[in-house]
Amino acid sequence: MIFERAVRREFTHSAAGVFTALFAIMMTTQLIRLLNEAVQGSIEPDAVAALLGFAALNYLPHLLALALFIAILLTLSRAYRDSEMVVWFSSGLSLTAWIRPVMTFAGPLVATIAVLAFFLSPWALSESAAFRGKLSTRKDAGQVSPGAFQESSNGERVIFVEGIADDTSHVRNVFVSETRTDRLAVTMAATGHQEVAANGDRFIILQDGRRYEFAPGGAEFKILEYARHAVRLETKEARGIERTPRHLPTLDLLSIESPSHRAELLYRLSLPISAVVLALLSIPLSFVNPRAGRSANMLLAIMAYLIYNNLVTISQGWVANGKISFAVGVVGVHLLMLCLLPILFYHRIAVSSFLRLSR
Repeated sequence: MIFERAVRREFTHSAAGVFTALFAIMMTTQLIRLLNEAVQGSIEPDAVAALLGFAALNYLPHLLALALFIAILLTLSRAYRDSEMVVWFSSGLSLTAWIRPVMTFAGPLVATIAVLAFFLSPWALSESAAFRGKLSTRKDAGQVSPGAFQESSNGERVIFVEGIADDTSHVRNVFVSETRTDRLAVTMAATGHQEVAANGDRFIILQDGRRYEFAPGGAEFKILEYARHAVRLETKEARGIERTPRHLPTLDLLSIESPSHRAELLYRLSLPISAVVLALLSIPLSFVNPRAGRSANMLLAIMAYLIYNNLVTISQGWVANGKISFAVGVVGVHLLMLCLLPILFYHRIAVSSFLRLSR
């Protein structure tokens, strides 16, 4: 049908423009945040591009769903303003006849959102966390300067090395001073290197050395000689690479029954479902009364979008806390919004009929 092809083409142009604007805003804000981290020394400058790519994959399903919603709103609102909807209704077609072209256009985008939400976004989050962990280890190893005292971020440890191997695999003649509330410790070693344990904690391994421990202000002290001594520098959680439910693949979430994992699965399922519901809601919400302001429907649509997303977030939190079951969390919010569709369609059809008769 010529009309449907024209409508899909207009939907596509509007969605492309909206998505480009939203994507540019998102990339700009993420770039500013990452550049700020690079300036502060949290990440290396050459890692900004990779982390920016991971962030883009994570936010893509949200941007596509919002672009779909806004594109349908803009297209149908323009049809109301240009009196094309009057011709539509005068031809004997109802507002519900827009459901078919809208869902035909939304189908591929919803499928893309589902693939991103179920597979690519969790992968991007996991890879971003692992990449940051590698950067942290490499950065800490590169910060060790021969002949300079390096203080830890909490001020409890000072490390001094006399020399670094050419391949930076280990350091020579290490001096470590540790300060606690109840004791002081000085550790010396001939060589040392960094290791990451299986649980994700990072250690500095000292070899062939001696350790002195004594209480502040006391005369007694201990001397310990060792062949290998491990000092934990950072825990897995402090490095920011803890495998939370957000980082797990969707197939792994399906096999775990804990509330937090069920809540994350609910969140991923809600992305494509809400995209479909929002596409349907945009049909009655796009109504524009030519005799009233042109922005009233957009304000109402934005309010509906925010309320919908907040309800999804609340249901996710309730599932995570065990207040409601996973099934209720998945069905409840979306069913509530779907129940509003007949009411909105009926109201818009009645108003449109009144305006048409009053002309």
